[in-house]
Amino acid sequence: MELLSEEEQAEALKAWLRKNGPMLVGAVVLALAVYFGMDWWRGHGQREAELASGSYQRVLETFDAGQVDDALAQIEALRTDHAKSPYVAAADLAASRVFVMRNELDKAELRLQRVLGYTTDAQMKPLITLRLARVQTALGRHNDALTTLGTANAGPWESGFAEVRGDVLFAKGDHVGALREYEAARAVMPAEGDRSGASQLLELKINDLRAETPASAPAPASVETPPEVSAP
Repeated sequence: MELLSEEEQAEALKAWLRKNGPMLVGAVVLALAVYFGMDWWRGHGQREAELASGSYQRVLETFDAGQVDDALAQIEALRTDHAKSPYVAAADLAASRVFVMRNELDKAELRLQRVLGYTTDAQMKPLITLRLARVQTALGRHNDALTTLGTANAGPWESGFAEVRGDVLFAKGDHVGALREYEAARAVMPAEGDRSGASQLLELKINDLRAETPASAPAPASVETPPEVSAP
């Protein structure tokens, strides 16, 4: 096939544009619309996140100021305005901590149960579960705490779950069961935790419970009965 001259190439390009130009322009417009639409949504999401973050910071500041009722009202406003934001869960957790500090454990429990019910954050769920179980233990609801912890393997959180399970059993008076759970917690504790404060505390719990079990008392030494002396 012979090569086209520059003039022929120009005419061919013009003909192609006359035929395909409208479709090409439409495709470019659609691509730009999608791009800028996505860009708008990214900006919109960023703005939503910034607003939710600001609201969350105000909640913390209000708690710090001791204005608990105002802070709780701000949390509900945050929930209404940014229902899907992770800052809602963070604010509820902050409220639960304040309730624990005020010894309003029943309110702390309700707040933690609420967060556990709607959060989808796989990293947050185990922490909330552990905190809820501790609150239920403090309330004397030991069986509820054990139910909250469950018996399934908690993966990387297994050591923490076993230790808290031991704390619950200890509170119930089941020291043998508590020791068993503490030792299980130590067995699966990550190596980097060997020198941590948490590891040292766990060792203290284990040692204290082991000390409670007295060693078997040695059998009393036999006392020889002196031979009878016959009367003269």
